[in-house]
Amino acid sequence: MKKYGFGVDIGGTTCKIGLFETTGTMIEKWEIPTRTENNGINILPDVAASVEAKMTERGIKKDEVQGMGIGVPGPVNADGVVQRCVNLGWDIFNVAKDMQERTGFLVKVGNDANVAALGEMWQGGGKGHKDIVMVTLGTGVGGGIIIGGKMVSGSKGAGGEIGHMNVNEEETATCGCGKHGCLEQYASATGIVRLAKLRLEENADETMLRTYNPLTAKDVFDAAKAKDAVAEEVVEKMAKILGRALANIACVVNPEIFVIGGGVSKAGTIITDRVKKYFEESAFHTCLHAEFALATLGNDAGMYGCVQMILE
Repeated sequence: MKKYGFGVDIGGTTCKIGLFETTGTMIEKWEIPTRTENNGINILPDVAASVEAKMTERGIKKDEVQGMGIGVPGPVNADGVVQRCVNLGWDIFNVAKDMQERTGFLVKVGNDANVAALGEMWQGGGKGHKDIVMVTLGTGVGGGIIIGGKMVSGSKGAGGEIGHMNVNEEETATCGCGKHGCLEQYASATGIVRLAKLRLEENADETMLRTYNPLTAKDVFDAAKAKDAVAEEVVEKMAKILGRALANIACVVNPEIFVIGGGVSKAGTIITDRVKKYFEESAFHTCLHAEFALATLGNDAGMYGCVQMILE
C-alpha cells in the first residue's frame, strides 16, 4: 500500500504544507495564513483542517498516512515541546501531543532550521551524507546539525543556533539576541549590509556600492562578482568570519559536508568557494575533508525535512 506523509513548515506569515509519498516525492504543496493573534491559538486547528480537506479531496484514508512532521521557528525538545516561539505567540507548548490528538497521526516536531537540514540531507544538497551542518544565511543566521542522520536538538532545543556564536568580543553593536559580536551580525543579509555600510563610512573610495539605495546583500555580492574592490573586501571579511566559525563547529561535530542555504546563498559559489578557503586555513587537520555545497531545495527544505522526521 502506498504511504503518504505531510510536512508542515510553520512560519510567522504562512504555513507551508506538503503532501509527500514516503519515497520522498512531493505530490503537492500549498500555503495557508498563519493566524498568530490570540497567542496563535488557531494555528494548529487551521493546519489540521487543511490537511483533512486535502485528504478528502484526494481520497486518502487515515491508515495510508504514515504521519505528519512540523517545523516551527523556535527551540523544540525531543518530545515535541516548543520552548517558546515568539513569532507565533506560543510559550511552552507540546505541539506534537496537541496535533496528534487533533489528527490521530504520528506527529513529530522540530526547529525549522534543523528540519531544513534534514530535508537537504534527505533529498537536497546534502544527499548521500549522514553527518551534515546546514547554515542558513537569511535575515539572521540559522543552523541545523545532523549527526548519524539524526537532528542534534540539545537539552532545550537550542542545538544548532550557530548564529549566536561569539566571533568578536570587541563588538559594541548589539545583536537581536541582546548580546554582542554574534556571527549573525556579520554573515546574515543584514550583517553583510552592515559591514558594507561601515566600510563606506571609512573613506570615499570609488565603489558601485554607493549607487544602491537601499543597499542589499545581493547588491554587495553582485558588485563583488563585477570586481568592485570595496565589495570584494566586504565579501572576504564575511567569508573569513564565517569560515573560521565553521572550522570551530567542525572541531565539535566533524561533519562530512556543510550545506549553505537561505536567501544569501543565491549568490552562489562566490560564497562556498571563499568560505571554504578560510575554513581550510583554520580547521583542524582531521576536519579538512569536509565538503561545501549550496542547498538545492529552497523554501521547500523544511517540508521535506518534516516528512523525513516521521520516517526515522
